[in-house]
Amino acid sequence: MKFSKRFDTIEPYLFVGISKTIAEKKKQGIDVISFGIGDPDIPTPKFVLDSMIKHSDNPANHRYPESEGLPEYREAVAMYMKKRFNVELDSEKEIISLIGAKEGIGHASLALIDEGDISIVPDPGYPVYSAGCNFSGGEIYKMPLKESLGWKPDLNDIPESVIKRSKILWINYPNNPTGGIADLEFFKDVIDFGIENDIAIMHDACYAEVTFDDYVAPSILEVDKAMDIAIEYHSFSKSFNMTGWRLGFAAGNQELVQKLLTVKSNLDSGVPQAIQMMGIEALEKIQDFTSSNNEIYKKRRDKLSKALTEIGLEVIIPQAALYLWCRVPNGYNSASFTELLLEQCNVVVTPGTGYGEYGEGYVRLSLTTPDELVDEGVNRISKWKG
Repeated sequence: MKFSKRFDTIEPYLFVGISKTIAEKKKQGIDVISFGIGDPDIPTPKFVLDSMIKHSDNPANHRYPESEGLPEYREAVAMYMKKRFNVELDSEKEIISLIGAKEGIGHASLALIDEGDISIVPDPGYPVYSAGCNFSGGEIYKMPLKESLGWKPDLNDIPESVIKRSKILWINYPNNPTGGIADLEFFKDVIDFGIENDIAIMHDACYAEVTFDDYVAPSILEVDKAMDIAIEYHSFSKSFNMTGWRLGFAAGNQELVQKLLTVKSNLDSGVPQAIQMMGIEALEKIQDFTSSNNEIYKKRRDKLSKALTEIGLEVIIPQAALYLWCRVPNGYNSASFTELLLEQCNVVVTPGTGYGEYGEGYVRLSLTTPDELVDEGVNRISKWKG
């Protein structure tokens, strides 16, 4: 068979390989502790599940949903954005439901990218930003995130030749994998850059509600003129431990949102309505739940970072998101240290290079590992032999 040339530029998804590695170890009877994928171990809250059970009984929710989402779901999102960020949105035209933010992020390039166009993506960064562009026939410009800038890019470093061909600039704060955060001043610079160069700004805000130490993440839509050029992606996966339910939303510039909706309506059938009703219930109680949820992750962050520091590893302690970004020891690169931990300690971490070439020299550890396994994982890592 002859396959599409786009597979020349697309690697298997990072966590598929990690899952296969874990499965192979388990087949050998080896107990593996994974700090790999950021998949919450804490259950979806009962009040959200109760809503699912209730609304699943309604035959109206057994049929195809509308691609844009239920009106009441979009209205709940608009209320959340107003209360949380003081952002006014038209729920009819500026908000759509997503089958998880990953789906919307992956589809976005189909609305903007043609062959020869460029998508500017953060590096290190979530692999789906690049994958969506590659599937659309576009080209990638890797925008380095600099530790000296708090894991933000220097927009002045982007060559003019790249800017002229670019259709999208992706950013993600709070950041995966680095844990970097951004303020409204940075967002303003990004919006100004987008308007000046006619480049759509795509902000992945999936970790906006996973924050620590009294940090409150802003929305890029708070910035003046952001609605002229930007779209923001939100997810219920991490905030409400709902990775398996697949629910999110996109909000922002009407034209961008509606073009994304056109792509979606041709390629998927929307979010099941009972799941959207779960989202409404979740948003009504978001502050109380996320506060207690984040306290669990903060304790894990502190425990894991302290233990890793004590055994000589340099850990960047985040104020947000679900990950520790850790420098590898001298004499190793990301891949070799990841392999060493797996083979010597039966511990899985994610190599920084899984998020791009500028992730070299780091590994990522997820905070979504149960407490008892965090302790055992640290114990195992402490015994590694360089």
